[in-house]
Amino acid sequence: MPLIFATLAALLAGSVLLASAFGAVFIPLSEIARMSLDKLPFVHLEPTWQPAHETIFFQIRLLRVGGGVLVGAALATAGVLFQGLLRNPLADPYIIGTSSGALFGATLVMIFIPATLSLWGFGIISIAAFLGALGAVFLVYSLARVGGRTPVVSLVLAGFATGAFFTAVTWFMLSISGEFHYRLGAIFDFLAGAIRVSNWLQLAVASCLILGGIVLARFFTSHLNAFSVGEEGAAYLGINVERDKLLILGLGSFLTALAVCLGGLIGFVGLVIPHAMRLALGPDHRLLLPAAALAGASFLVLADLGARIIFAPTELRLGILTALIGAPFFIYLLRRHRKEYAF
Repeated sequence: MPLIFATLAALLAGSVLLASAFGAVFIPLSEIARMSLDKLPFVHLEPTWQPAHETIFFQIRLLRVGGGVLVGAALATAGVLFQGLLRNPLADPYIIGTSSGALFGATLVMIFIPATLSLWGFGIISIAAFLGALGAVFLVYSLARVGGRTPVVSLVLAGFATGAFFTAVTWFMLSISGEFHYRLGAIFDFLAGAIRVSNWLQLAVASCLILGGIVLARFFTSHLNAFSVGEEGAAYLGINVERDKLLILGLGSFLTALAVCLGGLIGFVGLVIPHAMRLALGPDHRLLLPAAALAGASFLVLADLGARIIFAPTELRLGILTALIGAPFFIYLLRRHRKEYAF
């Protein structure tokens, strides 16, 4: 197990270095090291690098790589939480209407509110997507709750219905607003996914919230292990089923909403990465959750690098690339390990 975690940590470090160096402009790793050291307190190096490289690295590329790390870790962690809670290997972070709620919130702002407003470095569209995602989850939970209980099947069905409703309302608003063609490009950007981190304040706030959420998720790993034997079995093991269900659902939705806020709708990370790590480490969530966070961060950073350089100077949409990679890989995992899979 330590070897696997060491490999995942090394993979993440290597991914960050590669994504920082490669792009439309190549920045040598030696320059990256010197520029980074020069930013440390009480360290001053004679600049031997191009000023343009310093601007690209600190104001564009490092922000994007950091955003990729956070979004990938958040989606993979949320995927582990939802799959463990719902006891459904097909569950992903968007299963209970998060994506449709985020799209509804973002579209509402695009049509009716000036896009110049911001808070803590986040644009108003990102904030609206975040609130829309959480609002959809709250609605789903309220609809699924019956007699003080929230059955898993009811959650999934309510999520499907709520998602369909928000999607329909979104396209209805676009149709009657008279701005369908004008807004279609912005809607496509949101649906196709792209890391959008524009300043260091935004990255700092997102880092605190996402890393805090991942740390908090660690406290629920034993509870997720208990859920694997069913809600009745978990209750026999001393788990407060309804309370923990609400907390895990809320935490997973919070991480998903933050990921949407930074990167739009990026699919397959929260579905494929937990599966891959479960096959490598087994179903113990105490190991699965941190491994998925590391692997998800590495995967999305490398995918974003590929989106930037494969068809350079044209940039491929990140969500399209993750789907092109994730769907075949997911099928491969299921067919190769169908007799060994444990959930």
